[in-house]
Amino acid sequence: MVTREIVLAALKELILPELQVIKQDQAEFKTALALTNKRLDDINAHLVDQSRRIDDTNKRIDDTNKRIDDTNKRIDETNKRIDAIHTDLIRRIDDTNRRIDAIHTDVISRIDDTNRRISEVHDDLLARFDGTHLRIDMINQRLDRQNEVVVQREEHYSLDQRVRHLELEMQQVKSRPAA
Repeated sequence: MVTREIVLAALKELILPELQVIKQDQAEFKTALALTNKRLDDINAHLVDQSRRIDDTNKRIDDTNKRIDDTNKRIDETNKRIDAIHTDLIRRIDDTNRRIDAIHTDVISRIDDTNRRISEVHDDLLARFDGTHLRIDMINQRLDRQNEVVVQREEHYSLDQRVRHLELEMQQVKSRPAA
């Protein structure tokens, strides 16, 4: 038994201080492990928060993508409507241009008719004017002849008066005694 106690005492002396060191190291490791676990828990909480925020961001991105898709659909619909309106406007402009061309042709035709009628009226008026001018010339000639006749009558009347006046004077001269 003594040996046993000696061995035990020797083992205690050798192993106990080592066990003490191991216990201290273990306590430090536990503290470090606890701190590390706490830090890992904090990191995990942070990662969970980051993951939640990423999920929220992804959800917002998905919502934005849906809105962009809706906007693209609306833009496509608007573009289709613009194309339809463009086609309709081109057709209407072409129709209007055809109508303008038809009206232009009609107006040119009417202007030509009006010019022709003006020429006819002008020719008719010239013919009437020439006829009227000839009649006026004939009337002027008749008036000139009438004036000649009237002048001759007036001259005749004057000559008649002068002859009477001369006859009276001759009678007076004859009735005076010759001295």
